[in-house]
Amino acid sequence: MKSINYQDYLIDSLRDREEAAGYLNAALEGGDIKVFLAALNNVVKAHGGIAKLAEKTSRSRTSLYKALSKSGNPYLSSTEQVLAAMGMHFSVVSS
Repeated sequence: MKSINYQDYLIDSLRDREEAAGYLNAALEGGDIKVFLAALNNVVKAHGGIAKLAEKTSRSRTSLYKALSKSGNPYLSSTEQVLAAMGMHFSVVSS
């Protein structure tokens, strides 16, 4: 039986916008920004990487790397631009 690399499988599945949106919503539910940023990084990889994202958002790759790093604390507008470039937006639900 041939095994597949989980990260490769994850990135491949996140190319689907619906799958990526569900994945990001699950990350948001935990309330930990570091978890959300890690999830967002995976979605960015699935949608062409930082270089393509920089082109779509008209932001520098350096600023995107910094905003999306594990120690980053991106402004809401930066994150919204990243999501919008991939055809997504934040989802808020009442509890």
